[in-house]
Order: sequence, then C-alpha cells, then structure tokens
Amino acid sequence: MFRPAAIFTLATLFPAAVSAHEFWIDAKAWQVAPDAPIVADIRVGEEFKGSAYSYLPPRFRRFDIVQGDDVTAVEGRAGDRPALNMAAPAEGLAVVVHVTSDYSLTYSEWDKFVNFATHKDWVPLIEEHEARGLPETGFRERYSRHGKSLIAVGEGTGMDREVGLETEIVALANPYTDDLSGGLPVRVLYQGAPRGNAQVELFEKAPDGSVATSLHRTDADGMVQFPVKPGHTYLVDAVVLRPLEPVEESDPVWESLWASLTFQVPE
Repeated sequence: MFRPAAIFTLATLFPAAVSAHEFWIDAKAWQVAPDAPIVADIRVGEEFKGSAYSYLPPRFRRFDIVQGDDVTAVEGRAGDRPALNMAAPAEGLAVVVHVTSDYSLTYSEWDKFVNFATHKDWVPLIEEHEARGLPETGFRERYSRHGKSLIAVGEGTGMDREVGLETEIVALANPYTDDLSGGLPVRVLYQGAPRGNAQVELFEKAPDGSVATSLHRTDADGMVQFPVKPGHTYLVDAVVLRPLEPVEESDPVWESLWASLTFQVPE
C-alpha cells in the first residue's frame, strides 16, 4: 500500500506539460553579485525549451536555497513569475532546491508507456506491467519532480551536498571554482543510497542556444563524470520508476520520480 498524498490533476495545474518531460530550474544569471537577487524560472519541457511556471505553494512541497548547512525557504507571493526572485542569504554556492507536489496522468495509449519506460531505461517494467495483470490503457501514473540548481553568489565558493530528497543528483565538484578539465562528477541517489548502473541523460546548451543530448551510466557507487565546456549550460536528468499497489480502482499503479540538476560552466 502506498503512502497517502495529495494528487493534483496534471491538466489542471500544468496544462502545457501533458506531453512534456524534463523539469528544471532555469537561472536568469548563473553568477550573481553578493548584493544582487537570485532569479530563476521553474520550467517543464524538452531540451531546455519549456514554459515557465509561477510561484504557487500548492504546486510544491519544498522550495529552498541551501548554502552549506544553512537552509532558507524561498519567499514569494502567489502568482510571482519568475518563481524565484529573492536576495541571496549569503555569499557562496547557492543550491536551489524545488520539489513539486504529486501529479498524475492517465495512459490512453499503451505505446506511450512503452516508449517512456524504454527511453528512461526501465524496460523490465513493461513485462512487469503485464505480469501484474494491469490493463494496457486507462491506468494511471503518479509523478513528482525533484530539482536542484547551482548558482554562484559572489565567488561561489562551497559545495553541493545531499539535501534529503527522495531522489537527487549531487554535484561532486563546484562548476564555478573547480578545475573541470577532466569533467564534472555527480552522484545519483535514491532514498539516500547511490543508484548504481543508472541511466543519466545530459542536456548541453551552447551559447548560441543549440542543445545536444547524451546518455550516460553511473558506476556501482552511483557516480558518473561528464565532459563539460566553458560557457555551456547543463541539465542532468535521472528518473526512478517504481510500482504502486492501488487501494482504489482509480489509484495510480506506477510512480515516476524525476531528479534534475542544472548549472553553468563559466567561460
């Protein structure tokens, strides 16, 4: 039996996101002066293109700025856009954390579930779906987004860290202060444990706006190292898909948890 949760209808709160995929925190500036505000949009879409959504507390469970051991809740008024526009609590590396509420969707076509499970590297669950005796259409999936973003305030010194999300991506180097000639390593976590042999998708946006995508895989310790380029912006994405045991006939039978991390490498 899965835990109780408030499930919002996808079409009601995110009408443009029905066919979209990735979720990310999109900073207006990735490096800001100590006396300047941190400003960022919350976006849903594909390949760094997507609609920006307002600051609406019913849509999220957590919205914080983490700097070392200090955690500051993001303040705003309902309807504010960009969703994040506030003074940095302190100088250093700011880790913006955003966890959405739970949403749900209904699959009207079997191929859409097959394509999703295949793209996100969960092919065995296609057979598991059939083994559970679930229908090919009319079943529901619950999902939530677990986003992080690295923004430099002043010199941007400091490190990302685990912040206690159900699934999250932790940068093991600081893109604003460290030598990234060998790439930038990250660790992918699920319930606080490393996700070994997990697929990770990398979106790389060049200064001219063009976007390249590539697939990578974590090692046994949940780590993967990406080659990165100065002046480019990155979105790292990893998805957990897990079964749910419905209590009512209309309850979701699958749950997807989307982890993302965004940052920019200075020129």
